[in-house]
Amino acid sequence: MKNYPLLSLQKLNHSYARQLKEAAARVIDSGWYLHGAETEALEAEICHFLGCCYAIGVGNGLDSLRLIFRAYIELGRLRPGDEVIVPANTFMASVLALTANGLVPRFVEPSVHTHNIDTEALAHAVTPRVKAILVVHLYGRACWDDSLVAVARDNGLIVVEDNAQAIGARPMSDASRRTGALGDAAGTSFYPGKNLGALGDAGIVTTSDAAVAEMVRNLANYGGSRRYVYEHQGMNSRIDELQAAFLRVKLPFVDAENSRRDELARRYDQKISNPCITLPEIPCRGSHVWHQYVVRTPYREAFMHHLQEQGIATGIHYPIPPHKQEAYGEYNTLSLPVTEMLAREVVSMPIAPYLTDDDIDYIAAAVNSFRP
Repeated sequence: MKNYPLLSLQKLNHSYARQLKEAAARVIDSGWYLHGAETEALEAEICHFLGCCYAIGVGNGLDSLRLIFRAYIELGRLRPGDEVIVPANTFMASVLALTANGLVPRFVEPSVHTHNIDTEALAHAVTPRVKAILVVHLYGRACWDDSLVAVARDNGLIVVEDNAQAIGARPMSDASRRTGALGDAAGTSFYPGKNLGALGDAGIVTTSDAAVAEMVRNLANYGGSRRYVYEHQGMNSRIDELQAAFLRVKLPFVDAENSRRDELARRYDQKISNPCITLPEIPCRGSHVWHQYVVRTPYREAFMHHLQEQGIATGIHYPIPPHKQEAYGEYNTLSLPVTEMLAREVVSMPIAPYLTDDDIDYIAAAVNSFRP
């Protein structure tokens, strides 16, 4: 029987194995393992890739978002108690970054078609207490349009991007730009399974605001700009030289791999035909980099079991939305029906640049043979 894991990190990194080993040797031989030449070069290369002015390597994706919001508080542009609009359909880290800074999430339902925040509903969510929007480019689809821009502009809102899953994506409204350089600041994760993944934890903050960049860099360095001199109560969050070197190896291939993911998603769309399965919307090329290929079915348990019997692993991103988590008991009584329906029905299918057309055809045939 064939065997298709949801994602094989070994296969994902196989084509870079020689370069990754050379990068590791380069760092080891340098004798410099933190805040060195590799980190400085990666930050510059990310700026060039995204089209922003500043990049600050940090420990992970969650830290990147936490540091951004903390920076805005230290700069006096946000205050604890301010509300931040956030999609209800998101990973837990998006909300943790807010509450860790004393900010209050204001949940907005997603569009059932994009799984991203419903930008048409944003204007109705703005209150006098709302001071920012956290835009999440979920599953790799760029969430950016004229409605979002207008709401932010008309209400003077800070726009922060959670770009953890969408590096390289471009909004349909402006294909000359990339996610991670659309709003006022952005946090990106380099978790190993991401489209640009490290071989451990790592993340980056990107912005074109010099004051935000300087504050984030200081806060990530215990709160100081100089050794043993601390202006703020900061934290220790830094990318190490090994991860920076690994990411520099892989960054030049992001666009090509994202294009291959798009080809695979379109092949799924052509090959799958099962009335029990709702496929994701296929937007313009480049506006979705397919970190996940997510279908929906009201028969999720049976569907996943059926695929498992065919040697196909699946996942759920995500089974419990933040407002229903035990950690956020104060929000458990909220009724967010679209978010809750997605949490009941979504299934993530294998999608990775190492998959062949024949692999997709096999998986699609297994999907088509499912009967509840």
